[in-house]
Amino acid sequence: MNIPVLVVEHLQYGFARQPLIFTNLSLALNAGERLGITGPNGSGKTTLFNILLGFHRPTAGRLRWFGKPAERESDFTGIRGRVGYLFQNPDDQLFCPTVAEEVAFGPFNQGYSRDTVMTIVADTLAMLNLTDFASRVTYHLSEGEKRLVSLAAVLAMKPDVLLLDEPTNGLDEASRTRMLNLLAELPQSMIVVSHDRTFLDALITREFNLGFGATRKDA
Repeated sequence: MNIPVLVVEHLQYGFARQPLIFTNLSLALNAGERLGITGPNGSGKTTLFNILLGFHRPTAGRLRWFGKPAERESDFTGIRGRVGYLFQNPDDQLFCPTVAEEVAFGPFNQGYSRDTVMTIVADTLAMLNLTDFASRVTYHLSEGEKRLVSLAAVLAMKPDVLLLDEPTNGLDEASRTRMLNLLAELPQSMIVVSHDRTFLDALITREFNLGFGATRKDA
């Protein structure tokens, strides 16, 4: 029997002294599935990602990651090592001086040797056609370049699941196509938040609309 990668059951969450964002949210992510999350601005798409990684805690409901309950900070510490999160704003994600250092940061913290990390960096940059970017300074990159480097940093950690928040923001058409083709070939399960309808239709296997809880496209 296949156990879903992620199960969200009857989730409730809201910020203090404001109406609840989620009142009874339930969804699941299966192995190899690419789930699109849609909904109007303010419907809680980015907030949901923060809940899934334990940065916000729901006031009711349950989460299960990889078949196990996710409740305490100790639970989420292990989960964050297996779930790669691409932020909506790459300036919130990038902090190392150069692209190579940025991509190397995660693998070094996973305990890989220097030689192994250098191989991971070279392979990851090559996969995204970013080899020539290795010595570039991250804060001198364009918005689209920063997004691709952020994705490289996430993929270098070899996550089991990807959470992608508006992955095509700031990308020109060529980079957008590169992003689409790359993501479509990856084996990881993923949840994708995007307002880019064409991109979503080409990538996802199923859609969940936070405004309606509706499934648009089945795997």
